[in-house]
Amino acid sequence: QVQLVESGGGLVQPGGSLRLSCEASRNIYIFNAMAWYRQAPGKERELVARISDGYMTHYADSVKGRFTISNDNAKNTVSLQMAGLKPEDTAVYYCNMDTRAMSYWGKGTLVTVSS
Repeated sequence: QVQLVESGGGLVQPGGSLRLSCEASRNIYIFNAMAWYRQAPGKERELVARISDGYMTHYADSVKGRFTISNDNAKNTVSLQMAGLKPEDTAVYYCNMDTRAMSYWGKGTLVTVSS
């Protein structure tokens, strides 16, 4: 069993920055892909950013150029650096890590972008 724990959410003003981190309870080299999803009130959960095989990245069009996903194998973490935040980025952000057989999710961290 793998536990994922997110941190770094909070309240930020439009245009501000936040860094989310997700720590896994075991070595992340076992995961084929690691990602961040988000779910805004009344909306479906959507993919924000994914890193596959340790280096291939994919971003939702809405966050390209503003968000950066990265992983640190030594710390068993995947992070999401968010800049130029907009009110529409307000959501609960979830960490996800996949092996070929299993998919693991964190409980989420709330990001609120408001003045």
